[in-house]
Amino acid sequence: MTVPILAARDIHKSYGRGATRFDALKGVSLDIQQGESIAIVGKSGSGKSTLMHLLALLDNPSAGAVELSGRDASALSGKVVNQTRNETFGFVFQQFFLTPNTSVLENVTLPLQIAGIGGAERKRRGMAALEQLELADKAKNKAIDLSGGQKQRVVIARALVNNPSVIFADEPTGNLDSATGKVVEDILFSLQKENGITLIIVTHDEELAARCDRRVYIRDGLIVDSLHAVPATPAGASSVEEVRS
Repeated sequence: MTVPILAARDIHKSYGRGATRFDALKGVSLDIQQGESIAIVGKSGSGKSTLMHLLALLDNPSAGAVELSGRDASALSGKVVNQTRNETFGFVFQQFFLTPNTSVLENVTLPLQIAGIGGAERKRRGMAALEQLELADKAKNKAIDLSGGQKQRVVIARALVNNPSVIFADEPTGNLDSATGKVVEDILFSLQKENGITLIIVTHDEELAARCDRRVYIRDGLIVDSLHAVPATPAGASSVEEVRS
């Protein structure tokens, strides 16, 4: 069996102690394969964002393990974890987290700067990412001067600049109108299909979730359902059916 690129093994996450303790995750297990798109779906407070933060190595579980290509992440040094986050993962958040008065190109190449890549190579790779997102003509613009949709495309370009294996997207269209959000969705799924990127989306948007290969529903810190999307075969049937696993 193929080793998952990411896996949660009975992970728990608690905050606080005693009377103030809150159990955000209560024993979650999940395998994520290279190249699949998966939606983690739940209401506010369900534990979905906590799960994403643990899978992205942005936090540590209180119990259980997160595995990266079969290796327990807790065995990795801090340097390797930081390198993994910067080079293996890309991040697209609802909040754009752009430096407003810095150029679009400088925002996109920030991960390369952190990685110690030289200026000429940073520019080459940054421009290539912007061209992929049809934003090369905005490279010298300040981020503050862009529309919401353009800012989110810059964020996607920044997520792509290190050629990541995994992109985490937390409510990636939450701050966009429906038409612009659809464009951003199309870009993410196109990149996933064409580049073989693993796409992990955290959302409460059922329409967005339905576009993924798999939907995992989380409630009160537990996975309560999992649906796989498969092509429909009967003539005249819809293009997607659902299979529970």
